[in-house]
Amino acid sequence: MNRIPIQDRGPGRQHTPPVPSRPTHEPEPVHETGPVHEPQAAHEPVATAWVDYLAAARQLDGIRRGAATAAGEQARAVQIAREELATVRARLAGQEARLRASGVPPISLVPTPPELSAASRSMASGPATVLAALRVAAGRVDAADTALATRRMINTAGWPVVARNLLGYAPLALLMPFVQLVLLAVTGPSPLSAAALVVGLAMPAAAFAAGWWWVGRLAGPDAGGQPDRTPRLGVLVCLVPAVLASTVLLLALLG
Repeated sequence: MNRIPIQDRGPGRQHTPPVPSRPTHEPEPVHETGPVHEPQAAHEPVATAWVDYLAAARQLDGIRRGAATAAGEQARAVQIAREELATVRARLAGQEARLRASGVPPISLVPTPPELSAASRSMASGPATVLAALRVAAGRVDAADTALATRRMINTAGWPVVARNLLGYAPLALLMPFVQLVLLAVTGPSPLSAAALVVGLAMPAAAFAAGWWWVGRLAGPDAGGQPDRTPRLGVLVCLVPAVLASTVLLLALLG
């Protein structure tokens, strides 16, 4: 309660009630606040890490798939190379038997050290290189089979010596007399027939020499190292057709 001074008390004085004082409120400072990004700032590192993880996982999966594909291709190449090797070995064994039957002497098929070294260097690249080398070998086997098949068309290994040598001498001995008689039949007694008669005089010797070589090719080496060429039979076979054709030509020219 407020005290009233004594000198102010009295009946004639009017007292006004005191006005209560208002409390003074000081204004609080206002702080400007910007937008709060704390949740987003915390979310960005997680998203970046997840994206990096997915990229690494995709890269790892691609590497794994590539390695699996390469391993599968290598396994298939190895399997194909093994099958090709078995085929080439079987064909070589058959060729060896046919060569023995044709009279070819046995030879050593063991590779030399330089050949082994060259093969090792060429096959160090993997199964694909080995498969390519085996296919080249298969091509050479095909060529050898073709050569053997051509030889078997005139396979005279089991023929008698006389029949075999006649096959060598007779075709060459009959060629020139046949040409002489054809010229005589076409042109009649003419200078061309006379020239054929002169040329034909030297043909028996040429036919015998060629037949001698061809008999050796047909026969192959015998046990003694040289085939029996029956030279007397060769001389007879080469002379008789030439003498007969020359006689016919001479009579036609003289008549």
